[in-house]
Amino acid sequence: MLTSKKHIPIFLRTLLIIGFGYFFWLMLKITLEYIPFDPNVSFLMIKQTEVQDRPEYLPFFYTHVYTSIFVLLSGFLAILRKDFGLKSFHRNMGKIYIFLILILAAPSGIYMGYFANGGFLSKISFIILGSLWWFTTYKAYQSARQKRFKEHKQWMWRSFALTLSALTLRIWKVIIVYLFHPNPMDVYQIISWLGWIPNILLIEYLITKKHL
Repeated sequence: MLTSKKHIPIFLRTLLIIGFGYFFWLMLKITLEYIPFDPNVSFLMIKQTEVQDRPEYLPFFYTHVYTSIFVLLSGFLAILRKDFGLKSFHRNMGKIYIFLILILAAPSGIYMGYFANGGFLSKISFIILGSLWWFTTYKAYQSARQKRFKEHKQWMWRSFALTLSALTLRIWKVIIVYLFHPNPMDVYQIISWLGWIPNILLIEYLITKKHL
């Protein structure tokens, strides 16, 4: 019985790693669509107004897309809290994760939010998401610097829950389109909120129940 209980967390962690690996691979495929630079592929096909009228749009877009894939990977490796036999691996992954979000991914994401599809509701959601992403990551950095490591761990989980919105909003999009076939603009409005609010609520619940 004890052996069985001991193996449950190992099974769940293995399942988590496999699941993350699959969705990370899907995100990597999306990222690779924008290499080399081509403003006439995939998502950019419906953003031609911004591409043509705003010279800063593409640099912000590519910054967000290219850094986000590394944010996903470094964040996942950091929250595993393993060094894998490498000195300070967890700490270094955390540094990469925090630097990329604070300096590149979150600021570019907030900028992208101003031009989100779906109108005002989508725009405000993505701007709030980007701002919370920056704030929670900064708090994780600040608490680590002050050696408040329990708080650091909790803020990192909050930050990573928001990072995972890149995956969860796409999952929700597939589910909603498959089940309800709504108008495309309605889909953007729904997933812009659904992609991150359940994530952060789940993490807050787990923190409140002292599971994290």
